[in-house]
Amino acid sequence: MPPVFPMLTVLTMFYYLCLRRRARTAARGEMMNSHRAIESNSRTSPLNAEVVQYAKEVVDFSSHYGSENSMTYTMWNLAGVPNVFPSSGDFTQTAVFRTYGTWWDQCPSASLPFKRTPPNFQSQDYVELTFEQQVYPTAVHVLETYHPGAVIRILACSANPYSPSPPAEVRWEILWSERPTKVNASQARQFKPCIKQINFPTNLIRLEVNSSLLDYYTELDAVVLHGMKDKPVLSLKTSLIDMNDLEEDDYEENNDCGMDNLNKKLSSTALREGPNNGYFDKLPYELIQLILNHLTLPDLCRLAQTCKLLNQHCYDPLQYIHLNLQPYWAKLNDTSLEFLQARCTLVQWLNLSWTGNRGFISVAGFSRFLKVCGSELVRLELSCSHFLNETCLEIISEMCPHLQELNLSSCDKLPPQAFNHIAKLCGLKRLVLYRTKVEIEDYDVIASMIGAKCKKLRTLDLWRCKNITENGIAELASGCPLLEELDLGWCPTLQSSTGCFAKLARQLPNLQKLFLTANRSVCDTDIEELACNCTRLRQLDILGTRMVSPVSLRKLLESCKDLSLLDVSFCSQIDNRAVLEFNGSFPNVFIKKSFTQ
Repeated sequence: MPPVFPMLTVLTMFYYLCLRRRARTAARGEMMNSHRAIESNSRTSPLNAEVVQYAKEVVDFSSHYGSENSMTYTMWNLAGVPNVFPSSGDFTQTAVFRTYGTWWDQCPSASLPFKRTPPNFQSQDYVELTFEQQVYPTAVHVLETYHPGAVIRILACSANPYSPSPPAEVRWEILWSERPTKVNASQARQFKPCIKQINFPTNLIRLEVNSSLLDYYTELDAVVLHGMKDKPVLSLKTSLIDMNDLEEDDYEENNDCGMDNLNKKLSSTALREGPNNGYFDKLPYELIQLILNHLTLPDLCRLAQTCKLLNQHCYDPLQYIHLNLQPYWAKLNDTSLEFLQARCTLVQWLNLSWTGNRGFISVAGFSRFLKVCGSELVRLELSCSHFLNETCLEIISEMCPHLQELNLSSCDKLPPQAFNHIAKLCGLKRLVLYRTKVEIEDYDVIASMIGAKCKKLRTLDLWRCKNITENGIAELASGCPLLEELDLGWCPTLQSSTGCFAKLARQLPNLQKLFLTANRSVCDTDIEELACNCTRLRQLDILGTRMVSPVSLRKLLESCKDLSLLDVSFCSQIDNRAVLEFNGSFPNVFIKKSFTQ
C-alpha cells in the first residue's frame, strides 16, 4: 500500500492556503454580505445600533434631464426623503439622467469607442451623494420609481466632504457591481443589492449607471444608507471553505476600481534575466504589437515587467495611440500621468473623463503631461474633470494644435472667461459644452453666426435654449443645409404657428435626427412636411404635443423607411390602439408611448 503521508502533506498545504486566503479576504472586509458560503459568526454590540439615513446632499453628477435652475427631473431630487416612492410612473420630482437606450450611440454624430476599455467598465453616468454621519455600510437601498435596472455599481469613499481639513488619502471601494441586465418591468422597486464590508467609515456614496438596456428613462427617488458607527468585529472561524476563494487576483483588482498599485506597475523596471524567449522573439515586430493591442492598460503594465523583449514592446508609443483612462478614475493621479508620459508621445485620442477630482490631478500635473503628449492629440475627452481651470484650457489651446474633438461636458466649475481660449483651436469639428458656464444672452445671435460661419455643420444640440426664436432657426437652417441632427428639445420660445418647423423640414433634407421634445405646438402640418422632405429621418421625438394625429404619423412612417425611434409620449391624440396598430405595420420602429400617472 503506498504511503499516505505525501497526500496528507498536500492536503495540509491546500488547507493552509485556503485559510491564508480567507484571512486576507477578511482583512479587506469582503466577508460581510458576500455571496460566498462563509459562516462569519459576527456579533454586533448592542450599543452599536444601525444608523439609517437618507442622502443629505448631491455633490456631483455627470448629467441630468432637467435644467440647472430647476428641480424638475434633476439629480438634486435624490437628496432627502422620497418624493414619490412607492408610487410608480413618470414624475418630475425624481432624478433622471440625460439619455437611455442605444439611440444616442446610433446617431451619425456618436463618437467611436476607445480601444483597450476593460470589459468590466460599462458605466455611462454617475451621481455622488453625501450623508450626515460616517458609518461602516451594511446596506445601500436605491428607490427606483420608473424603469429600474440602470444602477450597475455602488462605491464608497473614505473622504468626509464635511471635514474642515483635507484628507491625507482618498480611497474608493466598490461595495457592489454587476453588468447591465434587462429588467422587464417598469414599476417602482426598492433595489437592495448585497454589498461587501469595507474597513473605513463613509458618508460619501457614488452610484454609477448604464441605461443602454432600458426602454425609457430610469427615475430614481432616494438613496438610503444603512451602517454602523463602530467597525463590526468579525470572527475568522469558518465552517466551510468555498472553492471560489481560490480564484485569481483579477477579482481583487476589479474590486479596487481596476488599477490597484498603478504607480508601482507603471514605474517598475526591474526585469529578471531568463534563459531565452523561446521562439516568441522570432515573430515580426508588427505581429507582436498587434497581439499586445488586445490587452487592457493594467495588463500592458504588468507584461512590461516580464522580460526585456516585452518591456520594449509595452513601452512602444504606438501602443498608446488611443488612451482611455476613464475606467481608472478612482486611482489616476499626477504620479500616474508622469509615469505614462514617456509612453504617450504619439497619443491621438485621450480620455480623462471623470478623473482627477478631489485633488488627484493638479493643474501642474495635467499641464506637464500635455506639454509632452499633446502635440498629436486629435480627440480629448474631459467630461466631469473638475480639476480643470482657465490655465488648463490655455494649455490645451497651446499644446494641442491638431485637436478636432473636445468634450468639456459637466465641467461646471470652469469660469466663463476660460472658454475664450477655445477660439484658438481652429481645427475643431466637435465641441461639447453641456452643463458648463458659457454665458449666452441671445441665442438668435449665436444661431445667426453659426449659419454664417459653419456651412458644413452636421450636428447641433440646442437642448433647453430658453430664448431662441424662429428668426435664429431660420438663419441657422438657411446657412447649414447639411445638418443631419438637430435637438430643439425644451425650447419653449419656438412656436409652430410661425412656420419655423415646416421651414426646417423644407430646408434640411438631410435630417436624420430631430428632437422637438416638450414643444406643445408641433402639429400635423409639421409632421407632414417632415414626411415629404426628410425621408432619411431615423429618430424623431415629439414628446408632449397635443396637436399631432395618427393620420399624419402614418404618413411619416410610410415615407421615412429608416425611422427607428419615434417618441410620442404624452401626445394626447395618440392612444394605445394607434400605437399597437403602428407596431403591427412598422415593426422596425421603436415607438415610445408613456402616459401621465
